[in-house]
Amino acid sequence: MPNPFAPSLAAWYAQHGRDLPWRHPECSSWGVLVSEVMLQQTPVARVVGPWRQWVERWPTPPDLAATTPADVLRQWGRLGYPRRALRLRQTAITLTIIHAGAVPTTPEELATLPGIGPYTAAAVAAFAFGCRVVVLDTNIRRLLARAVTGQALPPPSPRAAERRLAEALLPETAGDSVIWNQAAMEFGALVCTARSPGCADCPVADDCAWRAHGCPPDPFAGQRRAQTWAGSDRQARGLILAALRAAPDGLLAADALALIADPTQARRALAGLLADGLAARQSDWLTLPSLPHLDGNLKA
Repeated sequence: MPNPFAPSLAAWYAQHGRDLPWRHPECSSWGVLVSEVMLQQTPVARVVGPWRQWVERWPTPPDLAATTPADVLRQWGRLGYPRRALRLRQTAITLTIIHAGAVPTTPEELATLPGIGPYTAAAVAAFAFGCRVVVLDTNIRRLLARAVTGQALPPPSPRAAERRLAEALLPETAGDSVIWNQAAMEFGALVCTARSPGCADCPVADDCAWRAHGCPPDPFAGQRRAQTWAGSDRQARGLILAALRAAPDGLLAADALALIADPTQARRALAGLLADGLAARQSDWLTLPSLPHLDGNLKA
């Protein structure tokens, strides 16, 4: 079906799209992949600085593959969800060993990499290689829910009908499809936001089904889970990791878990870090993981 929103959003994006370093023509496909991993569940403003530092330190997959998990976790810092850092290192190892250090060009190949799901594979294929592929992130899902189906917000989890709609609206040419994906994603992030949509500044407001229906409330409000940070196990895990990263000799006394008020939560958080490979135990000490670089699979 023709996409009635694509021309207006393309014009809006040309004027209002943010100048992000991974959107620059000179950015490598590896840089795009790193940005997409870092942006998972993390606002753009928190990613720009760490992304620059990461690609400056490890500009290619072999550079990252040759470092240790401990260095990766220190560099990841406070970005959150640190398992992403370890998976990114595993991806770098796979790219180095199997793909001669190059990033694959198709979403099918990209999806075989460690920690690279369907969304990230599609985004890298589109934004690094200009492929015509559906990129269905939270922002695009919200835009389509409002503009096309008349709902305040999309369902809590993606549904097959959403993908079929996104596929039907994807522009025919690869170049136009990339612009559509970029523009729709940016528009959802900056204007058609979840809590305070800027309808007064919306170039497609006259064609928006949600506005035409009187802006009805979220039909899935009762199905959404509120995630709190303060007092959560995620916060406890983050406190332990921050202490490990800051330890001058890389060692943290096991009794340092007293920094978490609830001893049961402290033990649970530590057990999770150990199970996820984000920390290691040496006698009465805790450390960041320091596994062999590549088990001898790479040249020194």
